[in-house]
Amino acid sequence: MKLPEEQPVQRLARLLLAAAAISFAASAMAESDLLARALTAEDRGRLAKFEEVRAQSVKVAREGGDASAIATLEEILRGDGEPILGVDIRGDYSCRVAKLDGILPLVVYDWFRCEIGEDDIGYRLRKVSGSQRLSGHFIDDSEASLVFYGAGHYADEEPRSYGDPERNIVGRFLKVGEDRYRLEMPLPRVESKFDILELEGG
Repeated sequence: MKLPEEQPVQRLARLLLAAAAISFAASAMAESDLLARALTAEDRGRLAKFEEVRAQSVKVAREGGDASAIATLEEILRGDGEPILGVDIRGDYSCRVAKLDGILPLVVYDWFRCEIGEDDIGYRLRKVSGSQRLSGHFIDDSEASLVFYGAGHYADEEPRSYGDPERNIVGRFLKVGEDRYRLEMPLPRVESKFDILELEGG
């Protein structure tokens, strides 16, 4: 039996869908290649364990933290990832850190200062006050997530670049409200198993 001939409009639609699929696959492959080139195998492994470590650490914090710290943690965790690609994230921010599942089940620090600027690599996040600081850049990960890669340093040191295994930091950067973001970092080097840096602008 002879199949009906495909109409020009149907053929065009099929070709456009195929082209879109190829473009999406190429984009995902490019981002994957970029992550492979930018991050060490160890740090890609930390990101691969992100969901598992996050769930366990939040559970430990909620079960073992004191009531005041838990209430603050719930404020920090408020909001899910919103579309972030194409958002201008530059600005000055108040920021605070929560450390989960470490020496103590939960520690939440006071507000410090962070800033997101731009250099020849792209957007650059810096925590610019407090005894423990960080600096790093971003790679597109999904519509609602950027991968952060950077390094930690102390207040009496100059900011460091990614590359020292003892100082490397990786995480996922999310938009969780109007001028509000979270950097969630699995398996940091010291003190805890999961860190969250909350940033609020304005």
